[in-house]
Amino acid sequence: MRDLGPILRAMLRNKTGAILIAIQIAVTMTIIVNAVFIIQQRNELMARESGLDEANSFYLTSVGFADDYNPQNTTQEDLLALRALPGVVDAIQTNAVPMSGSGWSMGLQTQPGEEFDGTGVAVYMVDEHGLNTLDVELIAGRNFNQQEIRWREPAARTWPDVIIITRDMAEALFPESAIEEVVGKTVYINDDQPINIIGIIDKLQAPWVGWGSVERAMLSPEQTLFNSANYLIRTKPGQRNSLMPQIEEMLANSNKGRIIRDLTTIEDTRERSYRRHSAMIKILLIVVLTLTLVTAAGIVGLSSFTVNKRRKQIGTRRALGATKGDILRYFMLENLLISSMGIALGLALTLGLNMVLVNNFEMQRLDWYYLPFGMAVLWLLGQLAVLGPASRAAAIPPAVATRSV
Repeated sequence: MRDLGPILRAMLRNKTGAILIAIQIAVTMTIIVNAVFIIQQRNELMARESGLDEANSFYLTSVGFADDYNPQNTTQEDLLALRALPGVVDAIQTNAVPMSGSGWSMGLQTQPGEEFDGTGVAVYMVDEHGLNTLDVELIAGRNFNQQEIRWREPAARTWPDVIIITRDMAEALFPESAIEEVVGKTVYINDDQPINIIGIIDKLQAPWVGWGSVERAMLSPEQTLFNSANYLIRTKPGQRNSLMPQIEEMLANSNKGRIIRDLTTIEDTRERSYRRHSAMIKILLIVVLTLTLVTAAGIVGLSSFTVNKRRKQIGTRRALGATKGDILRYFMLENLLISSMGIALGLALTLGLNMVLVNNFEMQRLDWYYLPFGMAVLWLLGQLAVLGPASRAAAIPPAVATRSV
C-alpha cells in the first residue's frame, strides 16, 4: 500500500484523464449490466415451452368461398381423412394456434355478476382429440367426450357447460386450492354463465407471446361453423415435412369450393413470434461487445500515455531499486482505483436506468446478483486492459529511462 499516496497525488495532477476513464467505466457498467439482464429475460421468454409437440406439428387454414360451401360437412370429412392418413398421430379443427399472435380471449370469474373482475384466459376450441393433438398432459380430471362437443355459430354468445384449463389458470382462479380440488368447481363467463371445470392440463401457451399471462388457457369443447377454419395436425416423429405438401394437396383436391393457405410449422411460428426478441438480443450483444472494446481501448490509451509521460520517473524508480514487479503493481493499482471510482458511479447509474425501464417499459426489477457480476467484469476488464502498458513500463531499462527527457 506504500504506492497509494504517490498514485493519488499523480492522479490529482492529471485528473482529467482519470475522470474520463472513470465516467466511461460507469457508463459501460450501466449499459452492460442492464443489457445482460434484458438478454437473460428475453432468453427465458424464448425458451418457454408451448406445451405442443412442436417438432412434429403444423397447421393450415381452410377458407371456403363457394355459395354452397358447408363448413360442418367439410370439417367432418377433412378430420376423418386427416386422422386416417398414415403418419398422422391426430388432427383437430381449432380457432387459434399457440404463439401465432391471433386468437380469442375471455374472462373467467369465480363469482357471478358484473361487479366482479374476470381473469383473462386464452380460448382454444377443440374436440375430444384436442389433448392428443396438442400433446398436452392431463394432470387432473378428464378429457371431453364426443357428446360434449358442440358446433359454434359465428354469432353465438353462449358457451359450453364444461371446460378444461391449464395449471396456471387454475392457480390464478383458485390460489388456495390444490390442483385436484379445482376439478369440479364452477366458474363464470360473460359475467354470469356458469361453466364446470372438468380437467386440468399441465401447460399450453396462449397465442400472444408478449402477454404476461401467456400460460393461462382454456379448452372449450367446440367446433366452429365458420367459412375459415384452422386445422392443427400432429405427425409421427420425422414425418412432418413429407406429410405437409401431401396433406395440402389432398385437402385442396377434396373440395374445390375452398382454398388451402398458410401452411406453417409450429417451429416456424415460434421463430416468427420471437423474432423481435431475437433481434433485440443480437443488437444488445453488439452494444455490449462494442462498449467493452471501447472501454478497454480507452484504458489502454490512457495507460500508454501515462507510461510514456512518466518514462523518466519510472527510470528513476528503477535506478533506486524498484523491481519490475513494483512498477507493474503501481500501474495495476492505479487502474484499480480509477476502475473502482467508475464502478461506484456505475452502481448508482445502473439502478437508476433500471428504475426508468421498470417505470416506463414495464420491465422487471434488476436482480441483485447482476451488480456484483458487473463490478467483477469491469474490474477484470480494467486489469487486463492495463496489463500490456504496465508490462511495457516495467520493462523499461533504468539507463534508457534516465536519459529520456
